[in-house]
Amino acid sequence: MHRFANPNRFLRLAAAIVPWSAAATVLLFGVGLTYALVLSPPDYQQSETVRIMYVHVPAAWMAMGAYAFLALASAVAIVWRHPLADLAAKACAPIGAGFTAIALVTGALWGQPTWGTWWVWDARLTSVLILLFLYLGYMALWNAFDDQSRGARAAGILALVGVVNLPIIKFSVDWWNTLHQPASITRIGTPAIHPAMLTPLLLMAAAYVAFFVTLLLLRTRAEIAARRVRTLQIAHSRGPAAAAMHEPGYS
Repeated sequence: MHRFANPNRFLRLAAAIVPWSAAATVLLFGVGLTYALVLSPPDYQQSETVRIMYVHVPAAWMAMGAYAFLALASAVAIVWRHPLADLAAKACAPIGAGFTAIALVTGALWGQPTWGTWWVWDARLTSVLILLFLYLGYMALWNAFDDQSRGARAAGILALVGVVNLPIIKFSVDWWNTLHQPASITRIGTPAIHPAMLTPLLLMAAAYVAFFVTLLLLRTRAEIAARRVRTLQIAHSRGPAAAAMHEPGYS
């Protein structure tokens, strides 16, 4: 793990991965959206509204996956004092919040024609809304302190506490009698979805993953650059001697 702690090594690795992940994002979204919106059949009950699923479900998966990454990176930063993990977690938070917002909005667009309402205080919907608040709280805490290390630590603790919400989201449809339908793809055994719909759904999920990797690498690179600029500004404010020195981990 410490092999990738060096920002310069990370930047070289990211520069090699980003072109491939960006190309995969474009290709998978192109194929996935064509399959999902044009080639896949309408549902016999939901008709054409089922196509919202191809955007909504992968966004919901990535909302939880991004938060799991955020919590893992925060744990690494807190336990091993890994500054790059802190920056990766910070870079991940807006991406995860975006996925969560997409899941909530598309869920409302699907719920109105299907359930007859935009929103209910359903266990699954409410726990996903809490996930969005956790992301927003994490970002707010990062920016609430003048000392960035204190902000990162406070936000990291919140991220670790918020992990308890992930199994609640996943199993809420099993633990409580909710309006939201039970799992049909990730359940044990054969997925309760026709292959003609499962294929575009998995293509869209792969596209979301590639998109997440691309954005995460780009945003982490931007955070490293911002940290270097901040370090130089502080050094210049302290005088020429200090300006000649860089923060060791980011030089």
